[in-house]
Amino acid sequence: YAPAIILSVVLGWNLKILIVVMGLLVVFYTLIGGTQAVNVTQKQQMFIIFSGMVTAFIFIVRALPQDLTFSNALQLAGMNEKLNVLDFSFDPNNRYTFWSGITGGLFLALSYFGTDQSQVQRYLSGKSLGESQKGLIMNGFLKIPMQFFILLTGVLVFVFFQYEKAPIHFNPYAIEKVKTTPGGDQFEALEVANDIIHHEKQKQLQQKDFFSDPISQAKYLQLEEQSQRNRTAAKEIIEINQPMIESNDKDYVFIYFILNHLPQGLIGLLLAVILSAAMSSSASEINALSAISVVDLYKRFRGTKDEKHYVSAGKTFTLLWGGIAIAFALVGNLYENLIQLVNIIGSLFYGTILGIFIIAIFFKSIRANAVFFAAIITEAIVLIIFIQDGVSFLWLNVIGALIMILMAYLIKAVVKKKI
Repeated sequence: YAPAIILSVVLGWNLKILIVVMGLLVVFYTLIGGTQAVNVTQKQQMFIIFSGMVTAFIFIVRALPQDLTFSNALQLAGMNEKLNVLDFSFDPNNRYTFWSGITGGLFLALSYFGTDQSQVQRYLSGKSLGESQKGLIMNGFLKIPMQFFILLTGVLVFVFFQYEKAPIHFNPYAIEKVKTTPGGDQFEALEVANDIIHHEKQKQLQQKDFFSDPISQAKYLQLEEQSQRNRTAAKEIIEINQPMIESNDKDYVFIYFILNHLPQGLIGLLLAVILSAAMSSSASEINALSAISVVDLYKRFRGTKDEKHYVSAGKTFTLLWGGIAIAFALVGNLYENLIQLVNIIGSLFYGTILGIFIIAIFFKSIRANAVFFAAIITEAIVLIIFIQDGVSFLWLNVIGALIMILMAYLIKAVVKKKI
């Protein structure tokens, strides 16, 4: 999905066509090279990603107004509630709190790094146990700083667009298409209103005592709130007049910044960063699904075959899962943003999977059939809780793992014979 978003902005092509093209490209090099191709390309991609991240951060800082200090930039972001890092409320429906992050995030990380085949296959391909352990430790140490760095970069991009004029919608393809519809005049009126609001915001931001004057800050926040209402109205116009075009533009913001506000030589590098990260993740998942399908399903039901046969079966499953991934991307929405969507989908299953592994390691008396039926029941409960919007998605990782263990134990206790 992410590579297609980039190319849809750069080339002005239809997003769904590009999803298919990029999906086929990822499937192709995964199919040809298998795990080795995934691992080799990820090494190159990681270098590009780190180089691009650092470069982007430096240029974003340099692009901010010269009289704006870094602390004032963070203060401005804080005014707009972009730095609400710690929320100690106990509301389970609040998506991001300290408690959901520490508890739900812990279970999510345990399942992702400890049981997800896309991660485990990297450890298994290590030259030695020590090398695999070092890779896991480095993964843990780098994950949080890297995520913090990425989020901080996003915060600074937000601050940048408080001073620099931003479009009312960050997807240029959507703007181009909606202006050809009956809602085009209304959309253009919102653009004009947005320009006026931006001009008024600059009057407040450029006051020398803005960061110490509550009155100026209040006026600025009122204007920003009005700007957000206009952006929401613009999205609604797109949804009504161009329902086939994605109206959620949050994942287009950074791409817009790259294409319109960075030196030409850096645009290709930073687009390559996003492409590399997205394609690396996609290739890992497709390869992992193929490996699981062959080892855990195909071998079990087809009996013993030679290695050449299993390689061919693996390629077939790679094609199958690649097609499913492309189909899912075609019908899936951007939700609030891509990262959140991935975490939500993962949280629906990670708790149950983690519970299965915990049972296998610590509760060896519980047999496979009890675990199997417990997993089905647990997953049904997790999905019901999610559909009912009972708790934040991070808590689903905790709930799934605990219910899985409890349910397996109860089934074992109720059914006296070993199942």
